[in-house]
Amino acid sequence: MAKELTSRSENYSQWYNDLVLKADLAENSAVRGCMVIKPYGYAIWEKIQAELDRMFKETGHVNAYFPLFIPKSFLSKEAAHVEGFAKECAVVTHYRLKNSPDGKGVIVDPEAKLEEELIVRPTSETIIWSTYKNWIQSYRDLPLLINQWANVVRWEMRTRLFLRTAEFLWQEGHTAHATEGEAMAEAKQMLEVYATFAENFMAMPVLKGVKSANERFAGALETFCIEALMQDGKALQAGTSHFLGQNFAKAFDVTFVDKNNKIDYVWATSWGVSTRLMGALIMSHSDDNGLVLPPKLAPFQVVIVPIYKNDEQLAAISEKVNELIPKLRKLGISVKFDNNDNKKPGWKFAEYELKGVPVRLAMGARDLENGTVEVARRDTLTKETVELEGIENYIEKLLDAIQENIYKKAFDYRTSVTRNVDSYDEFKVEIEKGGFLLCHWDGTAETEERVKDETKATIRCIPLEASEEGVCIFTGKPSKQRVVFARAY
Repeated sequence: MAKELTSRSENYSQWYNDLVLKADLAENSAVRGCMVIKPYGYAIWEKIQAELDRMFKETGHVNAYFPLFIPKSFLSKEAAHVEGFAKECAVVTHYRLKNSPDGKGVIVDPEAKLEEELIVRPTSETIIWSTYKNWIQSYRDLPLLINQWANVVRWEMRTRLFLRTAEFLWQEGHTAHATEGEAMAEAKQMLEVYATFAENFMAMPVLKGVKSANERFAGALETFCIEALMQDGKALQAGTSHFLGQNFAKAFDVTFVDKNNKIDYVWATSWGVSTRLMGALIMSHSDDNGLVLPPKLAPFQVVIVPIYKNDEQLAAISEKVNELIPKLRKLGISVKFDNNDNKKPGWKFAEYELKGVPVRLAMGARDLENGTVEVARRDTLTKETVELEGIENYIEKLLDAIQENIYKKAFDYRTSVTRNVDSYDEFKVEIEKGGFLLCHWDGTAETEERVKDETKATIRCIPLEASEEGVCIFTGKPSKQRVVFARAY
C-alpha cells in the first residue's frame, strides 16, 4: 500500500517532514536535535560525496583529517570568528565519569575537570591553521590544498532533518597560498565547482554571488555563495566559499619565506557544503507522490519489477532480466531487480515512486511473449511499452532526458518567480508570494537589518558582475546594482 504524504499545497513543511521519514531517508535520534541518516538517505549522500570528491581531486586537492576537539584558547585568537560561533559551541569540561554514590548510574567526576575546556568543532579553521604553522615555511610549501570530510556540531534549538541539525556531515576545504590573487582565484574556483555540481548533478539551478557583510562567514573578508530556490519560494544557501585574507595566518602566526627571501603571512580560503544539500535535493524536485531524484544521484537508477502468477513465470522473467542487467551495468547504469515475493507489484510500484527511482521496468508473462517491457518515468509519471531488444540503449538516453527535464522544470519555476521590484511598498507585497526579488539596496547594514526585521527577507547574494544603477527601495539613496532578496531556510 502507498504511504500517504501531506500535500505540498496543504502544508509544505509537513510534506517535507513526511517525505524524509516515509522515504526512509532519515529519522530523529535519541539525542535531541541530531538525526540518524538511514541507508537509503546515506546512499544518496555517498553519491553526492563521491562526485564532489572527484571534482575536488581534479582541481588538485587532497583529503586529510583533523581533530574533533579544539582547545578553547584557539577560538579566542580570531575575534570575529569566535564571535560568529560562540553561541553555537558545545563545550567539553571533564574527561571522566564515575559511579554515582547512590548506585543509580554514573555522574561526572568533579575531580576530572579539564585544565582547558575543549570545543566540539563547529568548523575547523582554528585547529587546521594551528597545524599549518608546522607545515609551511617556504613558498615551496605552497599552495597547500586540503579538504576534510567530517562532522561538525553547532548547537541548534530549532532543528529540521537535513536542513538544520545540531550535528551534521560536511566537507570543508582549507587552503593556503603565497599571494592574495591566488587565494581569491581559489575561492572563486571552488564556487564554480559547487555551482557545476549543483546544476549538472543535482539538476538544481543556482545563483552565484557574494554575501553582504552581515551575512559573511565569521572571520572572512569575502564570502561567495550559491543560492537555490525551493518549490515553496524560499531560498536555500547551497554552498559557500570564503576568502579569508591573512586573518587566520596572523592569528596563528603562519608565515613563509617568499621567492625574494622576505617573510610574509600566507593567504587563506575555506569552503564547504553539507548534508543540507539533501534537503535542497528533496525540496527542489519532489512532488506529492514522493521523491523525485535526478538519475545522477539516485542510489539505483532503474528498478525491475516482475509480474507473475507462478514460479515458472518468475523463472522465465528472471532469465530475461539476468540477461539485461549486465548490459545496463556495462553502460554505467545502476539497477535493482526486485523479485522479493513478500510484496505485491502494486506495493512495489508505490514504494519506488515514493523513493524517487528514476525509471521502473515492469515485466510480465505477456511481455515475454511479445518481447516488450513497460517503462515508467518517475519525473513525469508516464508509462510506455518498449521493445525489449536494445532496451539498454533506450534507457541510457531516457536517463539523460530525465536529468535534463528535472533541471528544466526547476529552472522554469525559478524564472517564473524571479522579478524586479522597485519600491518598498511593492516589496512588502511581493515578498509574501515568495521567490527571488531583485532590488536596489544602498549597501548599508542598517538598511539590510531594517528590511529583515520588517519582512523576514534577507539579501541572499549580490550577483557577480552585475551592474545597473538605481536607488535603494528602502532609503532612496543611490545603488550601483540590484541584489537578491528572499525569505530563506
